[in-house]
Amino acid sequence: MKLAAFDFDSTLMDGETINFLADAYGVGDEVTKLTAEAMRGEIDFFEALRKRVALLKGMSEKNVISICEDLPYMNGAKELIKELQKRGVTVVVFSGGFRYATNFAKKILGFDADFANVLHVKDGILTGLVGGDMMFGFSKGDMLLRIQALLKVSKRETISVGDGANDASMFELSAVKVAFCAKDILKSKANVIIDEKDLTRVLNHI
Repeated sequence: MKLAAFDFDSTLMDGETINFLADAYGVGDEVTKLTAEAMRGEIDFFEALRKRVALLKGMSEKNVISICEDLPYMNGAKELIKELQKRGVTVVVFSGGFRYATNFAKKILGFDADFANVLHVKDGILTGLVGGDMMFGFSKGDMLLRIQALLKVSKRETISVGDGANDASMFELSAVKVAFCAKDILKSKANVIIDEKDLTRVLNHI
């Protein structure tokens, strides 16, 4: 293996960033419902993302940053990334969530690069709009293909790890496809299934 691509929410981090934000802002039930439907592939990821972020309109950026810098990381995340890098593997993170979370996590977990979405802020307040690298259901696979080309890494040298429907596009470009504590829709496309919240178990399959 030369390249490892990880989902962030519910994979490297134990939970969904947008759900943590929504709970703090008092719109948790509605956002959690949309998140679950999107991760099961029941509704379009782009539409679900826009609807969920719109519910955060008016939340302070300061509060967002505080929450994103206090997220619970998955058991074994740091150890797995360190071991992969020791073996010469480049580790990238693709998140349908937000850079506030992944940029901070990069400092803690030590992965090589992160690609995520950006919450639009005006005068320190969320406007309810979002843009960025990971807006669509196909975005992770699209970005992985570009990174493989840049690094001259093949499918057989790539592993991807995720939990939700929008991680399936990564699997199409990976030899090792790890469904980690995943939804059934992703398990059906995986060749490795791990149902225990311990990321170091990934090492048994590479």
